[in-house]
Amino acid sequence: MRPRDILVYIFLSVAWGLSFLLLLHVIAAFGWVGSVTFRCLLAGILLFVLARLTNRRLRFPNSWKPLAVVGATTVAGQLIGISYATPLIGTAMAAIFVATIPLFSMLIARLWGTELITPARVAGLVLGTIGIIMLVGFPAVPIDRNFILGCVAMVFSTFCAAFGSNYASRHLSDTGPWEVTIGAFLFGGVMALPLLFLVPVPGVPQAIDYLYLLVQAGVMSALTYVLYFGLVSSIGATRAISVEFVVTVIAVLVGAFALHEPLTLLQFAGGGVIIAGCALVLGIFPAKDKIPLQP
Repeated sequence: MRPRDILVYIFLSVAWGLSFLLLLHVIAAFGWVGSVTFRCLLAGILLFVLARLTNRRLRFPNSWKPLAVVGATTVAGQLIGISYATPLIGTAMAAIFVATIPLFSMLIARLWGTELITPARVAGLVLGTIGIIMLVGFPAVPIDRNFILGCVAMVFSTFCAAFGSNYASRHLSDTGPWEVTIGAFLFGGVMALPLLFLVPVPGVPQAIDYLYLLVQAGVMSALTYVLYFGLVSSIGATRAISVEFVVTVIAVLVGAFALHEPLTLLQFAGGGVIIAGCALVLGIFPAKDKIPLQP
């Protein structure tokens, strides 16, 4: 990677890892639907206004459908899943689920014929599956309805993130990161908006809650996703999405030590197994066998 790509990679890791500190505050104030809807709409509007103020020329694609797909998956689907799940299963465990995104990304890329499956990647998928079983099957909290729903929501969230990133890499490679981010967040916010009738804002937010929402929308969404989609265009979807490894480590530390959330040693080990599996999938560990497995 170029030095700029490395700096972007580091910034995304820290910003998204620390974003879990704000996530629970915003969800408590605006509800899990409101937090996603307002965050998406505000992020898209802020970025569009900034582009106008800086006389940045925006070139949106001729068809709105690719932006709508990315908005429905990487934005709305991912954020709805993680916002619903995190209060149920905790920040640390939600963060470990985030590490499965590269596994889904590789599987999708393989199904689309853009990547080959090598023996090392098969081993990575097996390790990732074992890690998920360790994570979900041996929790520090009782396995009840909320726990199961939270786990299902996180699987949905991570799959959406992986699908949207691969889709953007394939169908929006000629579209700039500003245009992709603006379009995806506005579409995502509009898609989430009707859910407010089912899950309204729980009360009257305080001034500090609006500040948290503004930081989430402006820094953790608008800025980071412009950088992220630029990284996807520069180094590819699967390599770019490996940033979730570091995000997971930072967020788990935040949940376990700053928020005092319980995790068993086996779950920590499961998180390590997932990360090791993803590393094999991404080719971070050099593999001797380079022969691909044919479908």
